[in-house]
Amino acid sequence: MSRILPDVDALAAEIGDGATIAIPPDYAGVAVTATRALVRRGARNLTLVTVPASGLQADVLIGAGCVVAIETAAVTMGELGPAPRFVAAVKAGTLALKDSTCPAIHAALQASEKGLPFIPLRGLIGSDVARHRADWRVIDNPFADAKDPIVLLPALKPDVALFHAPLADREGNVWVGRRRELVTMAHAAKRSVVTVERIVDGSLLADERTAAGVLPSLYVDGVAVAERGAWPIGLVDHYDTDLEEQRRYVTAAATDAGFAAWLAAWLAAPPRRAAAE
Repeated sequence: MSRILPDVDALAAEIGDGATIAIPPDYAGVAVTATRALVRRGARNLTLVTVPASGLQADVLIGAGCVVAIETAAVTMGELGPAPRFVAAVKAGTLALKDSTCPAIHAALQASEKGLPFIPLRGLIGSDVARHRADWRVIDNPFADAKDPIVLLPALKPDVALFHAPLADREGNVWVGRRRELVTMAHAAKRSVVTVERIVDGSLLADERTAAGVLPSLYVDGVAVAERGAWPIGLVDHYDTDLEEQRRYVTAAATDAGFAAWLAAWLAAPPRRAAAE
């Protein structure tokens, strides 16, 4: 059974320096309040695995100096343009980048989910992505009658899966709804820590209306309440993405000085203000 942690700072303390962290895309429940706690703590030498892409979360962690490496299909601010701190770090050579694809990241996590050391995947041969991935191997399909090359991907097993969800119960079962990538992340990672909007009484697994969308507590190591914990990224059926706030971030983060000023203000703000009460 997972633990109900007293606050988000306690949850962030569960993620040690040097950890490899799986984080979700902006549409799947991003733990922004927990990200703030990691930055405030001064987390260092993290490796990010985006499942399969990221935006503000990865960009802030990179800009704050928390991240040394990333495996990703994309880091972007979407309609607001490139992720400024990610781009700056790649250009400066201060960030180790493993370029990947959406199917490759999902498949490699599914390998760990199934206890496999690797998994085959089509659609990569001849691409620049495959050409720059020495850890991906091309073999001949042993079951084919004719030549049939296929790529083998090593399993991805993050140390921690970190995400935000609408609710959990007091047993630590977390309702993720249709966001199955969160389930894959939790299955593949060694440990999972989750922020939620609220904790409810009763068992989410025992209720037929919620059971199908539940990540059981078996796969969850810690849960902490963080109201509006994904803001300024949205949470489906709870609140919309705050594009104006993200636009302010992109403008500020375009320069080192602008990002430093934005970060100082973000960290100094009271937690409920930082969560856009």
